[in-house]
Amino acid sequence: MQKEDCFYLGKIVSKFSFKGELLIKVDSDDPEQYLELESVFVEYRKNLIPFFIDRISLQKSQLLRVKFEDIDTEEDANDLLKKEVYLPLEMLPELDDDQFYYHEIIGFKVIDKAHGEIGIIKSVIDNSAQPLFDISYQEKQILIPINDDFIEKLDKDNHTIYLNTPEGLITMYLE
Repeated sequence: MQKEDCFYLGKIVSKFSFKGELLIKVDSDDPEQYLELESVFVEYRKNLIPFFIDRISLQKSQLLRVKFEDIDTEEDANDLLKKEVYLPLEMLPELDDDQFYYHEIIGFKVIDKAHGEIGIIKSVIDNSAQPLFDISYQEKQILIPINDDFIEKLDKDNHTIYLNTPEGLITMYLE
């Protein structure tokens, strides 16, 4: 399995017991939907390695308590700490028409209410306090916060997103 065929589920943040149990901090508003998992992919030495699940339960609101097959000791569990966990893209839950996953909108055309067409989404920057659309426009980079108040319409069929950004936000990139 290749990383580009997967989505980020979360990160192994700590051990839970001396018998190899681990806690995965899930990057989801609804971690309960992952309680039936049979396996996950763990990024280990730049490869995605499948790990099969013996037991899984919810631990607090965003944590999955997981016991992997063949991970039976504290030492085994230590080796997986701080590793990222992935699932195949086809396991992503269906979204409503007005919702999107970040990977879905790469390449979408962006049209702003005041400025018209402002470019194409190159990527989503998700490592800041607020995720940002990274838009390419005439060899310039425009960064716009992903904010429900700015998004007027999402047209998945035509790969277009319509925005109504605050005055001055886009202008500062074009000057």
